[in-house]
Amino acid sequence: MAGRKRWMNVLMQSVFLGPSLLFFIVIVVIPFFLGMYYSFTDWNGVAVTVNWVGTRNFAAMFADTKFWVSFWFTIRFTLAVVILTNVIAFLLALLLVQPLKMRNLLRTLFFIPNVIGGLLLGFIWQFIFIRGFAAVGKATGIGFFNLEWLGTEATGFWGIVIVFVWQAAGYMMIIYIAGLMNVDRSLIEAADIDGAGYLQKLRFITFPLVMPSITVCLFLSMSNAFKMFDLNLSLTRGGPFGSTESLALNIYTEAFTNSNYGLGTAKALLFFVIVALVSSLQVWFTKRREVQS
Repeated sequence: MAGRKRWMNVLMQSVFLGPSLLFFIVIVVIPFFLGMYYSFTDWNGVAVTVNWVGTRNFAAMFADTKFWVSFWFTIRFTLAVVILTNVIAFLLALLLVQPLKMRNLLRTLFFIPNVIGGLLLGFIWQFIFIRGFAAVGKATGIGFFNLEWLGTEATGFWGIVIVFVWQAAGYMMIIYIAGLMNVDRSLIEAADIDGAGYLQKLRFITFPLVMPSITVCLFLSMSNAFKMFDLNLSLTRGGPFGSTESLALNIYTEAFTNSNYGLGTAKALLFFVIVALVSSLQVWFTKRREVQS
């Protein structure tokens, strides 16, 4: 009877988990290992014959100046958006956990940009930067609106940062609100009795207790910033002169525009290692600072 029950459990698990596991293997695992194989070949993406070239693609990648320009842009972009997104999201969360009459409406309004697809959002903001800002600048004479937002390296960088933060802050805000609502109110009341100020309560009580939310938000914002592709493609296409090209766009261009699939997958493999390493270090670092209420 025990053996039959064990086989019934295995059968039930196979029925429920089998299809999902099969799709995961076909869609994720097999392409991943195929990509690792193609990174050592000269395949162009369509040819029947695939020639093994060893580490030649990796040597070409390290000698590719455009790749390192994209790498430096991605690092700067990630640092900027991780800081701005989380600071703005946390401040919005602090505001919207207060007993405001319109807080549910405001939460919805701040969250809505996250629902809009990246490509569509990029084209909308492209129109805003080129047409909308120009019209406002002409009417008001304010220099901020008269800048060539997508025409120079500096303004193009900050233009993408603005759109990314505008889209992502509302989603991170929801996570921070959930963390703030779970803070034990008795600790806040005890601090009030002891005469602690607002900033002291924020530093010594709120921050440590919402650290799980900070861990999640830092991970999501960092990984999404590293992988940013759709906004980059729709806003600047990496211009001017490749100065705002992200690593994801560089890999896409190499593989699908230049038809150099081997070199593209080699870059993607290095990109995967970097993102996995940085994200793991971030999670390890912030998890150590989590405390229990």
